[in-house]
Formats: sequence, structure tokens, C-alpha cells
Amino acid sequence: MRLAVLTSVIVVMLGALPAYFGARALTDDPVFDTLDALDVPGWAATQTVDDVSGSRWCLLDCRLRERTADSERPPEETAQVYEQALLRDGWRRWEVDRCPDQEEKGTYTCWRRDELTLDLWVRVPTCVPPPVDGEPAIVPVPEPGEEPPAECSGASVTLKVRNAIDDDRTRPLPSTDPSLTGEDPFPTLTDDPLGELTPSPS
Repeated sequence: MRLAVLTSVIVVMLGALPAYFGARALTDDPVFDTLDALDVPGWAATQTVDDVSGSRWCLLDCRLRERTADSERPPEETAQVYEQALLRDGWRRWEVDRCPDQEEKGTYTCWRRDELTLDLWVRVPTCVPPPVDGEPAIVPVPEPGEEPPAECSGASVTLKVRNAIDDDRTRPLPSTDPSLTGEDPFPTLTDDPLGELTPSPS
């Protein structure tokens, strides 16, 4: 009986516990733990939603982590507290082209820390009112500098974290220096595309 109990304990220690910690390592993403640890006030991170795509081991596509959150205060104040929290956590501002890839409304900044890059986008929230007579309501978009309606206050926050090795902005663009391209491969054509006929030997 003692031998059976001892064998069961050994099997649990050698099999079940490593399997538990292995499954936990696969499901737990340390990047989201880092975002959880950002020292931002509660009003700046309500209703957070996390989304993940790609592979942790960069098979085909590296992992992209995206977190969206709502803030109860205006975009300017929200962006300020997030930027201060990133600086305290060791992130550094990354001045790079294509930040953002296309023009976005609001405040868009890029950051780097160790092997990661982070995009922070803070903007006026997009509020969707309930349908009217079964039809979607028309949502007026506030102009730059215009305050949103009272029922559409606060801000929306998006954080995107990528592996720096998979971020195209970490790789220099190829040079288009004409001296590197050699001669023009397309010769200038004369008026007569056939040119002059070469006389045949007599």
C-alpha cells in the first residue's frame, strides 16, 4: 500500500505538475502582464479587451498583441498618463517614419523596449447610439478640436506590441541612389526604329 501511494505521488510530481506549468506558460503572455503592470489610474483603463494574432515562436507571423481600453477622461489627459507610465516602465520614445503608417486622428506615438515595439493611439471615442426605427443611427464625427457630445465623452486607447524583429520599421528601406542602379537599361530610340540597313557583302 505504501509503495502504491509513493508511486502515485512520484507520477504526479513528474507528470502533472510539469504539464500544468507548461500549459500555463503557453496560455500566459508576459507582454500582457507587462501592460497590466503599467501604472495608469483606474479611470484610464476601463473595459480592457485583449487580442492576439500570430505565433509566439514567429512561425510564419510573429505574435501581435493588441489591447483596447476606454478612458473616462479626455484624450489629451489620457495620452499623458499613458506616456508617463511607459517612461517609468522603461519604454523609450521611438521617433521613426511610418509612425503611424497612415494619418490617424488623436495622439499616436511609438515606443521601444528591449526586443519589443509598442504603438500607443489615444483618440476621441466612436460612440454608436442605439438604432432608430430599426435603422442604424447616424453618428456625427467631431471636427479636430471640437468636443464630443456629452454622452460620448472620454477617450479610446489602443496599444499594439510587436517583436522588433518582425516590425518593418526596424529595417532600413532600400536605397534608391541612382549611382547604385547602373546605366539606364532602356536605350533611347531613334526616329527610325529599324536604323540603317547594314549593306550585305558583294
